[in-house]
Amino acid sequence: MFEAERRAVIDAALMLDRYGLIALSGGNVSWRVSPHEILVTPSGMVYDGMAPEDVLVLSPDGDVLEGFRRASVDTEALLHIFRARPDVNAIIHTHQPYATGLGLVMDEIPCNLSTMANATGGAVAVAAYGDPGSLSMGVEAVRAIGDRLAVVLKHHGVIAVGRDLKQALYACIYLEEAAKTVAVAMSTGRPMATMTLGQIDEAVAVFHRYGQAPAV
Repeated sequence: MFEAERRAVIDAALMLDRYGLIALSGGNVSWRVSPHEILVTPSGMVYDGMAPEDVLVLSPDGDVLEGFRRASVDTEALLHIFRARPDVNAIIHTHQPYATGLGLVMDEIPCNLSTMANATGGAVAVAAYGDPGSLSMGVEAVRAIGDRLAVVLKHHGVIAVGRDLKQALYACIYLEEAAKTVAVAMSTGRPMATMTLGQIDEAVAVFHRYGQAPAV
C-alpha cells in the first residue's frame, strides 16, 4: 500500500542529496499519510538505490504495518514530534553543513533573507543537544522549534517540518541558503543586517500567494 506516497518520500530524499543537505545514507524523511499510518525511510540505505518497498509503513506507536527493512534509528524521535505536533504531517531530518555549523557558534540563525522568512517563518533556533537515535532528540526539537518550520539540532543537523513534504523540503533547503549567506556576512567582520518583524511577516504573507493556483 501507499506505493505512490513511498515513491514521493524517496523523491524528497533525493532532493536533499541534490542540494547537498545529506551525504550517503544520512538523515531521513517521514510522512504521516493518515492518522494511523506514517511512512519512514529505512536505516542506513543510500537513497538512490532505494525502492518504494524499502520505505516502511508504521503505526503512530512505531509498530511495523508494512515493510521488511529496519526503520530509521531516529524513528522514536520522529514519532514524538508527530505526536506533539498534530499540525505536522512531514518531517525531514538532514545533516546540512552550513546550518549545522552555525549552530555550533550561535543560539539562533537570524532571518536575513526573504526566502528564509517564506520557508521557515523567521529566525531558526538551535536546540539543546539530544542524543541521535533517541527520544531526547525529538524532545529537544519540539521544545526549541516554537512556531517555526525548522530547528537546528546542536552537534547534529536540522529538523524541518511541514503540512506536507513540499513545505518541509522548502524549509530545509532555504534554511541552508540563508545559513550560507549568514556565514558570508560573518566572514566580513562587519555588522550583519537582519529583517525586521514587519518585513518577515510581509514575506510570509507574500509566500501564501506564491506559485500557481490549482486548475479550476
